[in-house]
Amino acid sequence: MPSLELLEAVAHGAPPPALTDAQRARIAAACAVVDDAVAGDTRVYGVTTGFGRLESVAIAAADAAQLQLNLVRSHAVGAGPPLPAPVVRGMLLALRTSLARGHSGVRLELVERLGDLLERGMTPVVPSKGSVGSSGDLAPLAHLALVLIGEGEATVADGAPLPGAEALALVGLSPLALTAKEGLALINGTHLMVAAGGLAVREARRLLDAAVVAVALSLEAFKGSTVPFDARLLALRPQPGPARVAATLRALLDGSPVVASHADCGRVQDPYTLRCAPQVIGAVADALEYVTSALERECEAVTDNPLVFPDEGELLSGGNFHGQPLSLPLDHLALAVCELASFSERRTYALLSPGYAGLPAFLTPRPGLSSGLMIAQYAAAALVGECQVLSHPAGAGSIPTSAGQEDFNSMGAHAALKAGTVVENAAQVIAIELACAVQGLEFHRPLRSTPALEAAAARVRSVIPRVEEDRSLAGELAALAGALRSGALVLA
Repeated sequence: MPSLELLEAVAHGAPPPALTDAQRARIAAACAVVDDAVAGDTRVYGVTTGFGRLESVAIAAADAAQLQLNLVRSHAVGAGPPLPAPVVRGMLLALRTSLARGHSGVRLELVERLGDLLERGMTPVVPSKGSVGSSGDLAPLAHLALVLIGEGEATVADGAPLPGAEALALVGLSPLALTAKEGLALINGTHLMVAAGGLAVREARRLLDAAVVAVALSLEAFKGSTVPFDARLLALRPQPGPARVAATLRALLDGSPVVASHADCGRVQDPYTLRCAPQVIGAVADALEYVTSALERECEAVTDNPLVFPDEGELLSGGNFHGQPLSLPLDHLALAVCELASFSERRTYALLSPGYAGLPAFLTPRPGLSSGLMIAQYAAAALVGECQVLSHPAGAGSIPTSAGQEDFNSMGAHAALKAGTVVENAAQVIAIELACAVQGLEFHRPLRSTPALEAAAARVRSVIPRVEEDRSLAGELAALAGALRSGALVLA
């Protein structure tokens, strides 16, 4: 199973995969290297020294465990509303997967305990703000780690937050006492970035598919031309995403009676949001491939510090925790999905404008007495406006920390979380277009579109019935948007 697919499944409640015997052996071998370093008084960052700018302060072996406990407590200074439970479950899986690779020097018991939380439905309460995306997602991961030692807060199933010790007892677990390096291994990593970003890009890929169907339905409502999707045109510009999108549009529209009905209408060109759909949506598709690849690789990574190499008996201090390999792609994700939403909103605007393709104003049977779908476009415009603000790159705003020792930060957690908001907004915008496109297509009855598009229209109608009289569409649009994001409703 692809790693992002696994991440999403576990985030939404599936159990994590069991540890293999090979993983157990590697975990034990790495832990032994750390134990030897502490016993031999070897100088190892964060194990026998302080942290950050305090890395020159030596720590006695007798204080090694207290050092890790102090680290977790002192770093749990997050702020803001809690992260959604699926993101935290994704963090737990990403952290467990990284530690299970046997380069972190933690005990098997600690790795198993992370799996226990997932299996028993216990989710730490993790504030959403506080990570600068370097040295790992320190503050959010510290709040996650607090629960393992019986502190902080957690929920069990869908219950209210409980003190960490109470939540552990409720699921039959007891607090852990951290040993050398374990606190550092728990909080040094890109696990918030990969969890929030991975879930966002999975949803974005589903929205991309829905957006292509929305283009096809809008084109039918507009009585637009399929000529711009001709394979010969796309072959002269060998970009992979545009070629794929054009091929999908050709397949969806092939043999459409609506297209045939206006073959000699005399219109030469459609607006860009129809005519250039392969080029614009195809560019988004290529961007999502780039983002997906970066996140898939991160799912295979070990991102704490220092790292243990059991075969050589060495601990090496480096910078695998730095979020820049995710910050840049996740900033790109927000921008790409913003473009997808903006492109969709422009078609909605045109569908609601009177006079085009014989459609009534605001797609209502009785313009004036009824407002129809007029204000749905306002909502889409507001959501796109927010997406445009959120598309400013988080990674452009590095602020130094730890008295300058950590002098360039990625802000990758910001990039991941705002990309998730952009995806959420885009789903609502595309849902609005779909409602408008299907409503517009129905004004051309008795003409019908292709079987594929009629089936897509029926799926939209299963959530949003035809608007004959004015009613509040908020709940219906939210339901359609949610179904598109989750994959519960697949249009084609």
